Amino acid sequence: MLAPYDPQWPSLFEEARAALRAAGNAAWEIEPIGSTAVPGMSAKPVIDIAVRSDGDFDDYRPLLEEAGWCVGSSVRTHPVMIFAPDGRRTRIAHFFTPSQWPLAHQRVLRDWLRTHPEDAALYEQAKADAAVSATDRRSYNDGKTLVIQQIMDRARAARGLASVIAFEK
Repeated sequence: MLAPYDPQWPSLFEEARAALRAAGNAAWEIEPIGSTAVPGMSAKPVIDIAVRSDGDFDDYRPLLEEAGWCVGSSVRTHPVMIFAPDGRRTRIAHFFTPSQWPLAHQRVLRDWLRTHPEDAALYEQAKADAAVSATDRRSYNDGKTLVIQQIMDRARAARGLASVIAFEK
């Protein structure tokens, strides 16, 4: 389930960004998120992406679907599309409105992990432990939730923000 850090992940993100802009809005702000965006961290080999959609996601959804993206997540706080050629997920795009963008959990967590190696190591260990005991994607995610919450609490506190529930499903 987890793979060692792959130095090609940044270039795979750039390919995904170009594909999203080609099928969607060329002006979208698009960033890598998730473990593949943290240099040196092991991860599921799926490129996670944050898109600031300016509230126009629904306008571009049909074009994204024509390009091979499909809605495929139980996240309820924002739209998520999956790119899964041949049934294997290779990209996941999270679409945030301008008001959600600054404090989107995925962006806050990525920024924190990039600058706090002790928490990156803690998260990586939580992922490895969850992968050993997981029976499916949901149990894997559930296995990481407590550590993600602890790290998010530290990251938000450092910004002077109150704790919020980090799990978005």
